Amino acid sequence: MGKQYCSREKMDPDRLFNATEALVELVAQLRGPGGCPWDAAQTPDSIKLYLLEEAYEVLDAIEQSCPDDVCEELGDLLFHIFFLARLAEEKNEFDFADVEERIVDKMIRRHPHVFGGERIKTAEDVACNWARIKRKEKKLSTQGSGCPKSPPVSMPAVMFAHRLAGKISGEGKDPADDAAVWEDVVEHFEALKSAVGRRDRTVFGREAGTLLFCLVNLVRLWGFHAEDLLRTTSRTFMDRLENAKGSPPPGPGEEEDNETFEK
Repeated sequence: MGKQYCSREKMDPDRLFNATEALVELVAQLRGPGGCPWDAAQTPDSIKLYLLEEAYEVLDAIEQSCPDDVCEELGDLLFHIFFLARLAEEKNEFDFADVEERIVDKMIRRHPHVFGGERIKTAEDVACNWARIKRKEKKLSTQGSGCPKSPPVSMPAVMFAHRLAGKISGEGKDPADDAAVWEDVVEHFEALKSAVGRRDRTVFGREAGTLLFCLVNLVRLWGFHAEDLLRTTSRTFMDRLENAKGSPPPGPGEEEDNETFEK
């Protein structure tokens, strides 16, 4: 068994401070004189895809239910967050302390039922209140000098569609009930079916995209996330494919069994 990097002792303030300070100093040394030429050459633009890759590594470790891997991958992700904060600090934009303070302030604002006098009983009420506070914050930010906040277009397409559908629904610009969205799904499925019959690639592409968006919205209204459902289903098919690869070839006169992919 390899070295256990993740300590199981209870975290205390001194330990947390020392670990955080060590990571801050490590990144500074990598970027500083006599440090690593590769790290010194990085920019926010060059490091962003590594950040995305590490986030997916965390996601994969979570889905594999492996705590040690989750711990290690969270460390990799945290390193890139510290690294980006260091790049900003070098340009006198902000530092990691600003990042921490801002998220603490935000979470306190978003949880008035914990840190204030509001009384909220259910998780659904919490979600509604969170959305209300978020809308208020964004309205104020657009009146100032901050950047406009919308779903990041660099998100994976399914996640972007999920966020955008929620934003549209929250602003009252689209049906918010599943029955109306289901009618949209049926309508665009029929249009897609018609395009297939006519072999019309242009209409097929347009209707397929619209149908996918409607399905993402329907899934959202049912309390699921299409990204998560699609990942789970894709992983199931991947496992079936790997199992099929490990199966012996069919014998003489035997028909190949496709049941694996039909179940």
